[in-house]
Amino acid sequence: MTAGQAPSANLRIDSDRLWDSLMEMAKIGPGVAGGNNRQALTDEDAEGRALFARWCEEAGAEMGVDEMGNMFARREGEDARALPVYVGSHLDTQPTGGKYDGVLGVLGGLEILRSLNDLEIRTRHPIVVVNFTNEEGTRFPPAMLSSGVFAGTIERDWAYERRDAAGKSFGEELERIGYKGEETVGARKMHAFFELHIEQGPILEDEGAPIGVVTHGQGLSWTQVTVRGTEAHTGSTPMPMRRNAGLGMARILDLVDEIAWGHQPNAVGAAGHIEVRPNSRNVIPGEAVFTVDFRSPDVDILRDMERQLREGAARICERMGLEVTLEHVGGFDPVTFDPACVAAIRSAAERLGHAQRDLVSGAGHDACWISKVAPTAMIMCPCKGGLSHNEAEEITPEWAGAGVEVLFHAVLETAGIAAEVDA
Repeated sequence: MTAGQAPSANLRIDSDRLWDSLMEMAKIGPGVAGGNNRQALTDEDAEGRALFARWCEEAGAEMGVDEMGNMFARREGEDARALPVYVGSHLDTQPTGGKYDGVLGVLGGLEILRSLNDLEIRTRHPIVVVNFTNEEGTRFPPAMLSSGVFAGTIERDWAYERRDAAGKSFGEELERIGYKGEETVGARKMHAFFELHIEQGPILEDEGAPIGVVTHGQGLSWTQVTVRGTEAHTGSTPMPMRRNAGLGMARILDLVDEIAWGHQPNAVGAAGHIEVRPNSRNVIPGEAVFTVDFRSPDVDILRDMERQLREGAARICERMGLEVTLEHVGGFDPVTFDPACVAAIRSAAERLGHAQRDLVSGAGHDACWISKVAPTAMIMCPCKGGLSHNEAEEITPEWAGAGVEVLFHAVLETAGIAAEVDA
């Protein structure tokens, strides 16, 4: 078979080995309710990274680590001049995260290396499995931090100064766990990048399709809003004399909901991160800080929602005698994934006999940033009830296996098989 041709449908991965690896990784940083708490740059993250590195070494891959702690396990190709095909996702989790979000994409990439070894297949392009640091962004906001630096949209030194709730910086913690590599972040060039991820929504399960072919990613906008009033006693301050930052926040949050409903059918909006200060039961809040999350597949709608938030928050706070500041703290424009990579996924699903449907990703992923520097596409598999970012997140071994087999075939087609294989 020459490079660029579709692989034979009888080339399969070891689904049992894949599942065993997922369950073994899930033992690191166990949650309190069956999921995982393996946040970025914690000791648990370091332990998960060490296990992944050991598995990659056993598969004959060479490990590289860049300045942001991104891990790259490389299997050489036959053509030394050919750019690698990259595949992967992230190993870090939410504080109450599931066992599959991100992890399936990384260990699915590892299974590709193992299966290539089993089948004695040599590819023309090298294949690299990547674990991106701090995709979740729960400990060090924003999300997709390291892939953003890799893509050149986030400054490395700015990323190093991101701090967690305890005041520890990203750069300090990266060095503490031993994963501040010397390789210049973003120096690597990619032939293509594929990311497998659980859907984090209900569509695939509802429609009985084990494969989602992701054609686009929603645009995302994060705005941190700070409302300032005056701390005062809740019992002795007359109502007309109050400058209640908490009430101002509540009215802005109601506006956020109104803005999202006004841009249907596909726009969404809410605030997930909220802090009220001093957060004492008998003190009127003097400050409220919260982050508004707007998403839409239409960039013009995204910009209009941002405008309405700015103008509406200013009106609300002026009427209430409050001060308000808004800072754009993250986001990206809607993404259109590479047609050739998407076609490779679609043909792989057809060749393997898996039902598929097109999807627009509602969540942000590392692939959204990497699409700025390389041809990129995503595959999704179902998750039960569409539940994710929850310890009850669940998938089946069959869904995992189907997703990784489609990934395997899409990567093989893109990397090119350099030698015939008896199968």
